[in-house]
Formats: sequence, C-alpha cells, structure tokens
Amino acid sequence: MRFATVEHKGKTFVGLVDKAGESVTALKGVAEMNDLFRTPGKVDASGETVALSAVKLKAPIPLPLRNIMCVGKNYIEHAKEFTASGFDSSAAGAADAVPTAPIIFTKVPQSVIGPGEAILYPTGVSEQLDYEAELAVIVGKGGRGISKAASMDHVWGYTILNDVTARDIQGKHKQWFLGKSMDTFAPMGPFCATADEVDLETGGIKCWVNGELRQDAKFADLIFDVPTLIETISAGITLMPGDIIATGTPVGVGIGFKPPKFLKKGDKVEMEVAGIGRLANHVA
Repeated sequence: MRFATVEHKGKTFVGLVDKAGESVTALKGVAEMNDLFRTPGKVDASGETVALSAVKLKAPIPLPLRNIMCVGKNYIEHAKEFTASGFDSSAAGAADAVPTAPIIFTKVPQSVIGPGEAILYPTGVSEQLDYEAELAVIVGKGGRGISKAASMDHVWGYTILNDVTARDIQGKHKQWFLGKSMDTFAPMGPFCATADEVDLETGGIKCWVNGELRQDAKFADLIFDVPTLIETISAGITLMPGDIIATGTPVGVGIGFKPPKFLKKGDKVEMEVAGIGRLANHVA
C-alpha cells in the first residue's frame, strides 16, 4: 500500500493511494502519517476519494520528525567518484575510498520539503549545489540492539529522499552536517510505501536532471544493506517509529562529472523507485 499526505480544499489529511496512482482516499482515525507507524493495524480507507490531480501533495511525513539518519558512500562506484572528485574531506579520505563500516550523519528535519516544492538555491552561501537520490527506510517498530536477523521486522516501509548537498560547504567544514541541512535540502515523497511494495533484491532507484538520466542503480549494490544499517545504528541508539534512514546515493551525482554538473536555478530534479513513485522538485 502507498499513503500520501495531501491538502485539499484547505484541509490536510492522510490517504490511501490507489494502485494506478490516480486517486487518494482519506483514512479514518489517522490524524497524520506518524499514526500509521506508531499504531500499525487495519487501515480504514472509507473516507472521501479525490483525484490526485486535484490535491496538493505534501511531504508525506510531517514535522516534527525526530531525526533523519543518512549513510555516506554506500555504493562502491559512488564512493570511488566521491573520492576522485576531491570533495571527500573525511578523515580517511582516499585511503578509505570504499568504507569498511557505515558512515552515518544526520540532516535536520526542518530541511524536509514535499513533492513539487522548490529547492532554494543558497545564494551567497554556496555555489556548488548537488543532488543525491536515496531510498529512505521508515522505521515502524522501535528498538535498541536490533540484530540483522530481526531488522526487517522493524521496517514499516520506504519513501524517496533527495539528499541535497552544498559541496563547497561540505568540504570547507570538513564534515557533512552543514552542507546537507540547509533549508529545503531534503525533498521527500511522493508517498510512503509499505515494505512489501519495494523489492530490495531486484528494485532500484533512478534520478534525472532536466530529463537527463544521471543515476540508475540497484539496491542489491548497497555496500551496507538495510539490515546492516539498522543493526549498526540501533546498537547504541534506540530507534523510534517514524525515524528515517536514508540509505545512500549511487554513482552519478553532480561532482562525479568532469567538469562537475552542479544544479542551477530552474533545474528540475526527478527521482523514481518502483513501488513508491516519482519525486520531482525544481531549483529556485
């Protein structure tokens, strides 16, 4: 099943998206998306049905989010392109182009925007704006010390997250938080899909910029798979329902080209995962 947070006639509600992606039916007893993660059970989709074309899609998971945990250099070819680009300011640097343990950082939840909203070009702050298409895990059942074997029992589902990055800020400060947490730097959506909608063995993610295919990878190519990420993060941190784990981006980001293909005002960025949908945003 796929769910959306939508605005229609001045009201915001959570709805079940039909298989064709043409309509959304309001859920009863669900005030906002986090309710689905906190109290899993039978979904009552007996409310009003409206065409998706008649509503405004919003970021599927509303604030306050507790955290967005992100994974760096989690596809081999992207890890190589990142190191070769000269933007890798991590302590290991070129000596550890392909990491031996997951690299975890965070983005502030206030950076989240929804489908169709503008990524604001950080004029006067950065001149090297980049995109990163990522599958984002949505935690359902919380827990601490979760084993790989039990990890998928804690996954409610997935969405798409664009880990927008100011590369010059990322390099200047020798860490990733500031360059990845600016306002509007986490487009998310278009929907939240239950775990059964996405096949981690055969599925993948694609990204287009102005219609040009830039990224195209399979989730099977992740260096550290979803169970490994959940086990690693939960070893000392209690995961909570609604927590987001962005699993990393594949090869094809702007800095990987020679010369780099940074985003400019007016650019359109689209990302797609079968079972979830297509997330589209523009730079303004």
